[in-house]
Amino acid sequence: MRIHKYISTTGYCSRRETKRLLESGRITVNGETANKDTFVNEGDIVLIDGESLPQKAAAVYVAFNKPVGITSTSNPEIEGNILELVDLPERVFAVGRLDKASQGLILLTNDGEFANRISQADFGHEKEYEVTVDQPITDLFLQKMAQGVPILNTVTKPSKTELVSKYVFRITLTQGLNRQIRRMCKALGYEVEKLERIRIMNIHLHALEVGKWRYLRDEELYELKKCLELL
Repeated sequence: MRIHKYISTTGYCSRRETKRLLESGRITVNGETANKDTFVNEGDIVLIDGESLPQKAAAVYVAFNKPVGITSTSNPEIEGNILELVDLPERVFAVGRLDKASQGLILLTNDGEFANRISQADFGHEKEYEVTVDQPITDLFLQKMAQGVPILNTVTKPSKTELVSKYVFRITLTQGLNRQIRRMCKALGYEVEKLERIRIMNIHLHALEVGKWRYLRDEELYELKKCLELL
């Protein structure tokens, strides 16, 4: 199998982190520096920084309420990384991204295939956000947000919007362009003052306090894996 998939199956790190390690020349297969096109066969010796990959640990699935100012990475070299607040014996990584200025639900795991299924835009999984903006929300604004907004040389996919209060609305996306909601609002003349992710598929933030985490419940995980076609 390709090197990205091989490493993700070990739970060592995400595919994004694997790409970074490959670009830095830190992964070798049978003594040769690996690249994105490298294949791993049974019996091959795969090393990262000259060390063997650990045996695959038991799968861990965590919901975390990320505070503003924390970066969605498990890279210990980056100050303010997620693992400074999530104290787990297992090595885990973030599923997808939530920008530093935003807060709310993010999933952590050591299951590479699980993370890949949720993160890939092609699968169209729902993510719901509660957004506070700098001026009163109009019906036209909600309509345009729902229909799609031109940003980043494309038009965003249709979404669901709901008015919460004069300055607050909810939006459910099935894609994850860079700073998508902030860019959409700005294109329509609004500035985001607070952005909070409150749901990823069937996993809800609910009463989980900012900066706290919990393991996914068995029934949540079963439903989630069923939707991801991992059962």
